[in-house]
Amino acid sequence: MDASTSDPETIFLEQLGQRVRTMRALRGMSRKVLAKVSGISERYIAQLEAGRGNVSIVLLRRVSNAMGAHLEDLIPHQGPSLDWAVIRELLRKATPAQIAQAKDVLAGHGASSPHGASFAGIALIGLRGAGKSTLGKLLAKKIGWNFVELNKEIEAQNGLSVAEIIALYGQEGFRRLEQAALTQLLARNEPTVLATGGGIVSEPVTFDLILSSFYTVWLKAEPEEHMARVRKQGDLRPMADDRSAMAELRNILTSREPLYARASAVVDTAGLSVDVAAARLIDTVRPVLQSEAKAFGLRSVAV
Repeated sequence: MDASTSDPETIFLEQLGQRVRTMRALRGMSRKVLAKVSGISERYIAQLEAGRGNVSIVLLRRVSNAMGAHLEDLIPHQGPSLDWAVIRELLRKATPAQIAQAKDVLAGHGASSPHGASFAGIALIGLRGAGKSTLGKLLAKKIGWNFVELNKEIEAQNGLSVAEIIALYGQEGFRRLEQAALTQLLARNEPTVLATGGGIVSEPVTFDLILSSFYTVWLKAEPEEHMARVRKQGDLRPMADDRSAMAELRNILTSREPLYARASAVVDTAGLSVDVAAARLIDTVRPVLQSEAKAFGLRSVAV
């Protein structure tokens, strides 16, 4: 075995690089965009993702190990953190059932929660260009439910476009507003077909709220189809002027696939016309529509 492959510091830097690369892809950012937003050179980001990060990262890890501490203990937390170490240790020792119970309590999914475990409707997830808006509108019209595009809901509530929100508040600010818009939508307690943004899976709390409140369908297509549809829409975010756009798209899809796969169902729209894809989506959700319509006091939906 190559000595370098078993060196703990080499392994640490490689794992760190993988985490950075995956996180960037989950947020749909090209390396060029990340460099521009962070003010860090694209070359350094490439080195970091390749497992060749600055030696100071390794030194920080050595310091934490020498003190018998966790690396994250040396990184300042925003807001109150007096109990964080205790909470973290309890979570490490907790059973899966205890973690699930704690998550429900922290998320407000108790008996007094306005949305609790109630059925909110059908949520469509997937990469940009999957057909969430097009097929979502057709489905909502077919079953007589409201159709909501979450990004447009965010824009309406804040009087700004998504691009303007990100420019003013950054990705973190946008994700906060996304979660707030979703919470307000759930509070209406109306049957809804929801089209989500492609990157919603990168925010664990918001995505978990989607999964626990909606019957979630992953609209899936081939990378080439995603790219062609996005170009047809004239929307190249976040890959404009990037000659490696296709490679970035594949990286985003690969990183998000395990999260998209948590959906209740998958509808593969690859090579399908809009009408055929819509029919396949309707067939997929028909059983849940028949069983869950009563949650809103509605007659069984005929589809």
